[in-house]
Amino acid sequence: MMACGMKKDMIEIGSLLWEKDLASGLNGNISCRVDAQKYLITGRGTCLGRLSGNDLVMTDMEEKVYGKGQPSSEKTLHAAIYQNFPDVKAVIHTHLTYASGYFHVNDKLTPSTFESRLYLGEVTCVEQFTPTVTDVKPVIEALKKNNIMVLKDHGVLAMGKNLFDCFLLIQCLEESVKMDVVSRIYAQDPKSKTQDTVSKENGSAGKRFKLFSQEQIDEIVRLVNADEQLKKLGTATNMTMQLAVKLDETNQAYCFNFEKGVIKDVSSSETAEFVVSASEKVWRAVFAREIDPFVATTQKKMVLKGDFAKISKWYAPCSRLFELWQQAPVE
Repeated sequence: MMACGMKKDMIEIGSLLWEKDLASGLNGNISCRVDAQKYLITGRGTCLGRLSGNDLVMTDMEEKVYGKGQPSSEKTLHAAIYQNFPDVKAVIHTHLTYASGYFHVNDKLTPSTFESRLYLGEVTCVEQFTPTVTDVKPVIEALKKNNIMVLKDHGVLAMGKNLFDCFLLIQCLEESVKMDVVSRIYAQDPKSKTQDTVSKENGSAGKRFKLFSQEQIDEIVRLVNADEQLKKLGTATNMTMQLAVKLDETNQAYCFNFEKGVIKDVSSSETAEFVVSASEKVWRAVFAREIDPFVATTQKKMVLKGDFAKISKWYAPCSRLFELWQQAPVE
């Protein structure tokens, strides 16, 4: 019964991708995890816009096929994703027109709108040298930082808790690329810089700290309270709140008490208006500038307890806050 429901979802998502011009021809493949070993995947040579139950093939991590049909030639890629990300339940790979063109000449994209940046963050691409993905390692590394990435000259790959989550990421990426193209036309500046040429603020090249140590927290407080930009943003938006951060493996937590962007005190408590919790792996990626905390929250790599709509009004000072966090890198 569960597999029947998955087949229905896969057929509906395939049709939706087709209707929204996010799939074409016989390109792309979709899969859903059935259990720890098995998953359903679209068959070889199928059209995502005209799927039927017979086009979906049950296979497992060892590429054994159950029943009839041949699975997509990208079955190895899908299996690798499920093996490396136990919480992932669905994967979509499709060939986007605008995104494929953009990433043919660029290596990354940071969307221009607030909403898209929250869901996508910085999207990167991985070089491809074969029509079917044969080297999955760089793909897996890219997916550790973002639930969506681009296979250069070979389409887009998204993973998530369900197929609709994947669809939303793919649709958001294509719209973000369109907006980038349109903004360049309006700017009427053929020499405008691509995002690849825009450098990021350099982090601290000095001392590294033990993750969630008192020394690291003290350094974060020092950085935050010495930053004039955050003070101005905090005053302008009246950023007065309690924000706690929590490490899942140890339940260790710190609560920052903010008053107009300044940290007044810190306590070892997770009782706060807003609580952000994540695994050690995710926190390390945050402090290494590999994951944006807002994006990690919307992509469910981090868990936010509290009113997201309320904390969103402090998006500007919080974004600066996260930049300052990353200047206290971990060992």
